[in-house]
Amino acid sequence: MKGTGRFSGYDRISFRKDLASGLIVGVIAIPLGMAFAIASGVKPEYGLYTTIVAGILISLFGGSRYQIGGPTGAFVPVLLAITLQYGYESLLMAGLLSGVFLVAMGLFRLGAWIQYMPKPVVAGFTSGIAVIIFASQLPSLLGLDDLEKHERFMNNMVEIGKHLSFVNVYSLAAAAISFAGIAASRKWLPKIPSSLVGLFISAVAASIFFQGQVETIGSLYGNIPGTLPSFRVPGFTMERIEQLMVPALMIAMLGGIESLLSAVVADEMTSGRHNSNRELIGQGIANIVTPLFGGIPATGAIARTATNVKSGARSPVSGIVHGLVVLLVLLLFAQYASRIPLSSMAPILLLAAWNMSERKSFIRILKSNMSDAVVLLCTFLLTILMNLTVSVTAGIVLSTFFFLVRRYGPIRASVPGRATDHSGELKPSTSDGHFLDRNGESILPDKQNASSARR
Repeated sequence: MKGTGRFSGYDRISFRKDLASGLIVGVIAIPLGMAFAIASGVKPEYGLYTTIVAGILISLFGGSRYQIGGPTGAFVPVLLAITLQYGYESLLMAGLLSGVFLVAMGLFRLGAWIQYMPKPVVAGFTSGIAVIIFASQLPSLLGLDDLEKHERFMNNMVEIGKHLSFVNVYSLAAAAISFAGIAASRKWLPKIPSSLVGLFISAVAASIFFQGQVETIGSLYGNIPGTLPSFRVPGFTMERIEQLMVPALMIAMLGGIESLLSAVVADEMTSGRHNSNRELIGQGIANIVTPLFGGIPATGAIARTATNVKSGARSPVSGIVHGLVVLLVLLLFAQYASRIPLSSMAPILLLAAWNMSERKSFIRILKSNMSDAVVLLCTFLLTILMNLTVSVTAGIVLSTFFFLVRRYGPIRASVPGRATDHSGELKPSTSDGHFLDRNGESILPDKQNASSARR
């Protein structure tokens, strides 16, 4: 029996492929879910709850065949800031509000517009987020305990600098083993999730050779419960809602951008086509429901989605299977996850930060033209030194300003039969009705418009 829509052409062979790809992506998602939750300032199990609930709902209600949803690095700076300033309960509320915004965006058919976010802005804040994630893992990598977390990047760097004399060599050793395991797995065991191999080898080595010398998930956060997440509604107050409106809108914007970028990547890999507005609605539903089970905001994960496609996925069933795999692992093996050293997880996020750094796009945009380079650097630096709300707003305003300058800057006056040069002085048109461009060359009116649009 064959389905329709996103399940068009579905059969038993497709189901077997979805089972295999869902299993692979589910195993990959387990360490990433815990790591992104810890980086966001919450307990690791909340990342697993997010992977389970949001992962299943995004696949059920989204607009892409291959999208894999869950916690991602793009949210880390925003979620950590909310957690530090308002607490975990407010983080749940912000996630729920962001879901409402996403559903509204989809219903008002804003999916196509979000995809046209200026590339220098996207590359700028993505690279900035990568730097923040990389820096946030240095304490775990170095085994620095009892550091005070700050909202500002530079304050955290100063805090790390003050404690460099307390570096734990055992934590460094555990991180080195984890990194070596990841590298070796990618080279010799490419079909096995490398992050899981690195974690396993590092955790076993730590428990044998330097047990009690490194901070583990269990020693810092307690044992991960091997049970289903409980349902509860976050506390609603008007004051809390007012405080969280801007952070929630930022989460919704980031989630919308990341999910649609991920869907586009899947389309390019499969020659398929996603429904952008339905994707936003699916993301919104997932972010409304997930906080009710203790989960943090989620979106489409580009790397996991690409792995899903490469593993042979045929439909959203693979995303549903991925969530069920994480649920099964949580129920059966949660007690073992508590023994993982925090320093063993640091290489996973360091590599994730490197992969999301947009370094090639960053360099290409820097070399392209002055206006795009200014927008890129402004967005990048403000993301690191201030916050995402400021950086994205500034980036969009600058992009709009430079676009208007490119589009209308050369024109200072408009007189029939006359044209202007770059300085604003009137120049006559040619006798046959053509206009003169900034170089004094004759162009047709329709070509002039096309030329301006390209600029």
